[in-house]
Amino acid sequence: MKTRRAKVRFASVAGVAAIGLVLTGCSSGSSASNDGQNGQDSRGPITYVQGKDNSNVVRPLIAKWNKAHPDEKVTFKEQSDQADQQHDDLVQHFQAKDDNYDVVDVDVVWTAEFAAKGWLTPLTGKMKLDTSKLLPATVKTATYNDTLYAAPQTSDGALLYYRKDLVKTPPTTWADMMKDCDIAKQAGIGCYAGQFAKYEGLTVNASEAINGSGGSILGKSGTPDVDTTDAKAGLQNLVDAFKDGNIPAAAITYQEEQGRTAFEDGKLLFLRNWPYVYSLAKTDGSSKVKDTFGIAPIPGADGTGASTLGGHNAAISVYSKHKATAHDFLEFLESNETQKFFATQGSLAPVVGSLYTDSELTAKLPYLPTLLKSIQSAEPRPVTPYYPAVTKAIQDNTYAALKGSKSVDEALKDMQAALKTATSSGS
Repeated sequence: MKTRRAKVRFASVAGVAAIGLVLTGCSSGSSASNDGQNGQDSRGPITYVQGKDNSNVVRPLIAKWNKAHPDEKVTFKEQSDQADQQHDDLVQHFQAKDDNYDVVDVDVVWTAEFAAKGWLTPLTGKMKLDTSKLLPATVKTATYNDTLYAAPQTSDGALLYYRKDLVKTPPTTWADMMKDCDIAKQAGIGCYAGQFAKYEGLTVNASEAINGSGGSILGKSGTPDVDTTDAKAGLQNLVDAFKDGNIPAAAITYQEEQGRTAFEDGKLLFLRNWPYVYSLAKTDGSSKVKDTFGIAPIPGADGTGASTLGGHNAAISVYSKHKATAHDFLEFLESNETQKFFATQGSLAPVVGSLYTDSELTAKLPYLPTLLKSIQSAEPRPVTPYYPAVTKAIQDNTYAALKGSKSVDEALKDMQAALKTATSSGS
């Protein structure tokens, strides 16, 4: 496990969560509390809501559950593959008090927001889950105000995918990776890409650039801290790479899938993406790199960078009528067998710590030790009920800098101001 640098890049989960606690208006009140108590002894059919099942892991698992629970069948409601749309869909159905959204898959940064608004059932009392076998970092992402509100389902840490047929030793620093871009030019391919379209992925990539240069989004006290020399160095790295072509111009439109497709098609030397890419790049019939790519930690200023901690949690809606079944389904998702299936079928990072040293798994998935290092050294995004405003501040200003409509100094100054507004008023 990489030792964290002395300067905190992101405030700790507990520390940043305190930002939202000073404003009590974000809770929906006693009615939601009553809804959360209803149905805790009730069993019956439920619906599971999640984003697009790109790796085909959800349907086989639900089929397995339904075979064993014919009177408590689960229906899969598949959302789009875009995180922003998934978030807005959940908000819409929560606001409508829709009892058909029983168990919902939430990005780790949504847990605090949804819990503060009274939409998630606290996993206490009859709903309690055993988290002793889980990676501590994943449990923190599911916790708000010292209460567990969701079941860690999958974790995530960034990986650097690289063409090992062109680069024998993967770069360990950003500067080294930029030097290797000469190899890409000689091969007639793009050098590096991440996720740079204006959506949540841009927040992740901007955060990693800033963190990897020793900067931070929020300081220890939870106050905005991006108007600094270190933060400037990180954002400047991305801007310069776009300007000199080391990041292809087309990458300004890339989300996860566009980058994966470009890498599999042999058009990139390096790709920053999540573990799910591994199995697809190995097995897709159209993949041109299935035998020629390697994996490494993402590079930082002076060594391994700080991945943004990713992943998803599964939560029970307070409006569910069959919370007893929903609770058992959460336990099913966290079981060792299910977690192994997530890993082998979809290259999804397990939340059960012991699986990273499981000999059967590591034989099939040799990237697991690298992934564990990424997760253990990762930095969380700000945990706050006002996360949508926080991420918008990061996305808008980073995108402007990458497009050249703002200088890096202007972008960080405006980002600092917007973050102050977001974290002080929740606007």
